[in-house]
Amino acid sequence: MIPRAILPQAQLYLSQFRAVCITGPRQSGKTTLSKMLFKKRPYVNFENPDTQTKAEENPAAFLQQYNSGAILDEVQRLPILFRYLQEILDNNRARGQFILTGSNHFLLQEQMSQSLAGRAGYLTLLPFSYAELSQTHAFQQKKYSLQQLILTGGYPEIWHEQLQPHIWLASYLQTYVQRDVRLLKNIGNLAAFTKLIYLCAAHAGQLLNRETFASAIGVDNKTIQSWLGLLETSFIIYLLPPWHNNSGKRIIKSPKLYFYDTGLLCFLLQIRTATQLQQHAAYGAIMENWVISEIKKNRLNEGLPDDLHFYRDSAGNEVDLVFEKNGIDMAIEIKGSKKWDTGMLRGLYYWDKYHPQAQKILIYGGEENKNINQQIQIASWKTIVDI
Repeated sequence: MIPRAILPQAQLYLSQFRAVCITGPRQSGKTTLSKMLFKKRPYVNFENPDTQTKAEENPAAFLQQYNSGAILDEVQRLPILFRYLQEILDNNRARGQFILTGSNHFLLQEQMSQSLAGRAGYLTLLPFSYAELSQTHAFQQKKYSLQQLILTGGYPEIWHEQLQPHIWLASYLQTYVQRDVRLLKNIGNLAAFTKLIYLCAAHAGQLLNRETFASAIGVDNKTIQSWLGLLETSFIIYLLPPWHNNSGKRIIKSPKLYFYDTGLLCFLLQIRTATQLQQHAAYGAIMENWVISEIKKNRLNEGLPDDLHFYRDSAGNEVDLVFEKNGIDMAIEIKGSKKWDTGMLRGLYYWDKYHPQAQKILIYGGEENKNINQQIQIASWKTIVDI
């Protein structure tokens, strides 16, 4: 079993809140983590039709069985339970009574903010990070390449069972479209929605252009907006917002589109081997997606805010990622090449002019680590575990 880096943070939250909500993609390990945290508490899965029916018939009586606490899995399927759960938590102010899990961030957060505000803490569990995988003996023995990591992605079942990623991910995508999407939103044209997923893959790492998607699929902008929201809240894609200040510079305002899991991204792009990936025209964008997603995972596992941004202005100056860590401003440039050159530092030198105290790092696909000066570093992709 590969240990989850978020475990200490989850234990801390259980000591601070009456309930803890764990959201994340389907199959990211939420149930396994919950059972690890609550070894002796009952487990209730609301994807079981019998369980769901019993809870709907008499919510109060159903929850009375679990007055001492329980794991309530995929609880967003029964919104009515939250009002009754609120009463239980108000009557018993003990910490760490319930763990609630869900694979739709918006539905769960909306329901909890209405009923459980101040009573529950929120955590997000994403698929395995490189930092988590690299701690295992089996991983260290096999010496996975960067391309293999990107292709495999992070879904736990693939790693635990040593499965072929593209076969497992084909089933994952089909299940998501055929079952989850139908449950979350009444989409009449699933073929068009599926086409959007593939279009998102083709535009990963690029500025979001909803009009382009609408034109390609043949639907209006409002539909694209709604469907993209569904892909976001179910942890398929995320939109990286642009960094801005009040300096008066003309800043790009559109977000950039990325996938939570690069294994799924490669599957959608029909990339099946490390050689295909290395030679693919989009390799730079895919590598960028991997690095940013890894940093996102690291931050969420540490309980840090998910406040990542990119910078781009109308003059073409850009930095792939800007954020704050431990009170230090960070600027990250990402290149897929196995060799670096000074031309790759252009964005960081530009950033250095206006943010001289910020830590600036070029992460690239090679092995060498080098300090250009006190503020600018060249870093191998392997150092992502520490960022």
